[in-house]
Order: sequence, then structure tokens, then C-alpha cells
Amino acid sequence: MPTIPAERRPPQAEPHRHRQVAESFGTDPERYDRTRPRYPDALIERIVAASPGPDLLDVGCGTGTATRQFRDAGRTVLGVEPDARMAEFARGTGLDVEVATFENWEPAGRTFDAVVAGTAWHWVDPVLGAAKAAQVLRPGGLLAPFHHVFEVPRPVAEAFATVYQRVVPDSPFDLRSLRQGLDLFQPFFDKVADTIRASGAFGEPEQWRFDWERSYTRDEWLDQLPTTGAMTRLSPEQLAEVHDGVAAAIDELGGVFTVSYNTVAVAATRTAA
Repeated sequence: MPTIPAERRPPQAEPHRHRQVAESFGTDPERYDRTRPRYPDALIERIVAASPGPDLLDVGCGTGTATRQFRDAGRTVLGVEPDARMAEFARGTGLDVEVATFENWEPAGRTFDAVVAGTAWHWVDPVLGAAKAAQVLRPGGLLAPFHHVFEVPRPVAEAFATVYQRVVPDSPFDLRSLRQGLDLFQPFFDKVADTIRASGAFGEPEQWRFDWERSYTRDEWLDQLPTTGAMTRLSPEQLAEVHDGVAAAIDELGGVFTVSYNTVAVAATRTAA
């Protein structure tokens, strides 16, 4: 799921520079882990099938949602996570996690058959990230960052944008954009492919897309809302006001609505050179 909406920022600014937001998700790791959606089994299976071996590095692993899915698929997984609170939670589920940003992480000579990142690659410098992945991948290894993007019903999106703008009038987030889902995030996927291509260390990147839906009750949607990037640093009073506005919109829809998800991976194979 995207964690940072479009922002009112100059073109040269990028999400990975917003470290306060990037490292704010550990405020409530239990809620984050409980409410964030898993990744499609078909995505996990495709990455496993495309990897030449079992050793996998999960960049920005968070609480370990994708990490556990790869572990359960028979991979040996190491997580790298900059937020110590998220890493501690992930370790509590039996995962091996080291605390660092990927750009500053020290591989200590270790190499892997695949490098993945579940809805986290936008927090990594794309140029340095591609170079670091090339450094730690064995020849024929797979780089495959993947992201959830989603579309909610227009009344819910508009209610959220309206109340959020009122509660946080000086926010850098531009939530009133009419674009959602792939329409909003395709330029990001294209840029990821461009930076992988420019590294000169990989074959031609491909985009793998998996479409699915999930229904939410009002309470389920409000439970996960505080884990999104626009919400993690709000005060309890601000959170309550945003919740009330969104809850009213969901009630108008009958208390249940369906979210359309696209999970997209940008995948490329490490060349032998």
C-alpha cells in the first residue's frame, strides 16, 4: 500500500529524502503489522521461481509482512530495516533483521539470490539502491522491489482529502489530486526501471502486475488509517477528527466498501559482469 501521497514539492525532491516520514511507521508496529495487507501469493511465487537460489534480502522489511511470506515459501531471508521499533517487532516473529538504511547497510561480504522490497523502495535512494543491490546480488540474482497501489471509492477519498486539509492546512501532502492507483504511481515504477537500467548491472527491467480486491468495513479501514504516511505524525486530536470525517463517508456507503489493489513489481536480473 502506498505510504506517501503526491506532495506539493519541487520535481527534484523525492520520497527517500523525507526521513522523518520514512522512519515514522514504528509508532505502532503492532497495528501496522495487523492492518497492512499481505502480498499476493502469485507475486511471492513468481519471485521465488525467478530467483536462482534460496537466499533473499528484504530491504525496508518493516514488521516483516513480506519477509514471513518468503520464509514460509522456503526462502532464507535477512531483513534490513531503518526503524529499530519495526525491526524489534519483526524479530519477535522469528525473523533475522539488521537495523540500517539500505544505503548505509554493511553486507560484510554476504551475497544473495534475490533482493526485494515490499512497498519500501520509494524510501531508498533509487540510484544508490540499484548500485547496492548489484553489489550484493550473485550473478543471475533477481532485484524485485514491489508496491501496493490502490483505489478507494471517490466519496471516501474526497472525504479524507477535505478533512485532512482542514486539520493539517500546512501539510506537504497534496491529497486533492484526482489521480489514484496506477495512474498516480506509474511514473514512479518507470523511474525505478530507469535507475535499474542506468546502473548497467542488470538485464532489461520488467513490470509484473497482480490485480486483486479487498472489502473493508468502516472499523477495518479506520484501524489501518493511522499507519499511512500522512497520518503517522498527527496528534490524537487530529487523528480523531480525520477518523470522524472518513467514518461518515463510509457510513454513507453502507459501512462497507471495496478497494481495488494493483501490486506491481519492477524486476531485473543481475548480469554476470
